[in-house]
Amino acid sequence: MMSKAGDSKRSGPPRFEMTRGVEFNETDMAGLVHFANFFRYMEVAEHEFLRSIGHVIHGGPEGRENGWPRVNANCDYRKPARFGDEILVRVYVEEVRTRSVRYGFDFLIGEELIATGSVTTAHVEMGEEGIRAVPIPEGLREVLVGG
Repeated sequence: MMSKAGDSKRSGPPRFEMTRGVEFNETDMAGLVHFANFFRYMEVAEHEFLRSIGHVIHGGPEGRENGWPRVNANCDYRKPARFGDEILVRVYVEEVRTRSVRYGFDFLIGEELIATGSVTTAHVEMGEEGIRAVPIPEGLREVLVGG
């Protein structure tokens, strides 16, 4: 059975899309994209999405360093991808909480859904006292929630 793009369980349109070609070094001995690379694709798409809305991934006001460590990540694979395939990665903002964001991802080759995933990131501040979760800045929160 073919999984079409419409088979995704996401609600609403994607917030961001990017296309990337599969590189030879991303494949395993069987010629398939190694499963771990889908997590890299999610991270790259998340960062590109944040850049597209004008958010600096690291850095912060008054010399404070902010970051977005992952607190949960998963990926479900439906069909393999191979060297030379063009993968469309769709990014969805599934949930915005006070200190965290959950993104959903769909991976397509053509119109066929080949994988789905999600990543939950916590917004943290890193300082001399260590790493601590802090509220997402209101301006960014509005953009993430508002669509």
